[in-house]
Amino acid sequence: MSRSAHTAVTAVYSGTFDPLTLGHEDAIRRAAQMFDQVIIAVARAHHKNTLFTLDERLALAQAALADCPNVKALPFDGLIVEFVRAQNAQVIVRGLRSVTDYDYETQMSGMNRHLAPEIDTVFLHTSADVQHISSTLVREIAKLGGDVSGLVSTPVLNALQAKVATKH
Repeated sequence: MSRSAHTAVTAVYSGTFDPLTLGHEDAIRRAAQMFDQVIIAVARAHHKNTLFTLDERLALAQAALADCPNVKALPFDGLIVEFVRAQNAQVIVRGLRSVTDYDYETQMSGMNRHLAPEIDTVFLHTSADVQHISSTLVREIAKLGGDVSGLVSTPVLNALQAKVATKH
């Protein structure tokens, strides 16, 4: 049966985003060109000691991607497939920087497919100019007073600088 009318496709891109980096933005912006709506699922991350609170991470995601009208940030907790179902989304988007990411993400994709066969996972290879960026490295460089201006967007940079200034 062919589809005569376009069915809107919603994709979910999940992570802790502590902080949101230009690498994350690269994947989200590219996904926003492919899908009708992209939801940034910001994990509560009970298991991690995050630099930014959940509300701060949500606000930073919205601010950094304010120019993308089909992107929104929402909090999530628990299984990503349950969140995807609750949002009536059909696709999970994952960014790949390296072979290590590929191995981990392939395993997660397989498990998500087992739990929710109706949900597909799409992998986006990170653009070469942002492939080296990770939230962990950005946090560490910022805490040590290094320049992270080429690694995060302006709203995130301002928030990082304010956050590390209060820690000293």
